Amino acid sequence: MSITYRLAVAQDAEHILRVIKGAYTSIERLGIAFRAVHADLDMVLDNIIQQSCYVLVQDGTILATLSLRSNSEVTPHPFLYWFAVDPAWGGKGIGSLLLTYVEETVVRDELKASAVTLATSRKHPWLLPMYERRGYERFFERALGTDDQLIFLTKPLPPVQAESRQRETEESLSGSNHH
Repeated sequence: MSITYRLAVAQDAEHILRVIKGAYTSIERLGIAFRAVHADLDMVLDNIIQQSCYVLVQDGTILATLSLRSNSEVTPHPFLYWFAVDPAWGGKGIGSLLLTYVEETVVRDELKASAVTLATSRKHPWLLPMYERRGYERFFERALGTDDQLIFLTKPLPPVQAESRQRETEESLSGSNHH
């Protein structure tokens, strides 16, 4: 299993749309008013071109996507959104791999940000507790649709000391072939 992480390109748009549509089907059934529920090819292409859209690719196939942008009306920190995993790969840790990559490699190490933010629906049965287990803390709420709240969460990203980074690299190389 060969996993890579990269920025999406325009040629990825159709596959990313399929991943988003598949992943957000359950969210649509819950009646959650996320913009991604109504994503179309133009929206995905615009997102790839205008923002930073990351993908996790295994053996040439996009299995997950996560986008990053500014949301200065709510937070000074980078904002994650449109997080989706191909439903065939749900529950296998693929989403966690991509989220960790974007949090640590992109936001903390490349952008040198001290924290990252995201938002989810109060109505979703497991996303809020999952993000909180990953170290995210609630800091703001606003209306989402007519009967829901959008919960904004932030996670501090302290810099990693050089020794810790070397140990993490060695452990990941000896313990898995995900990189």
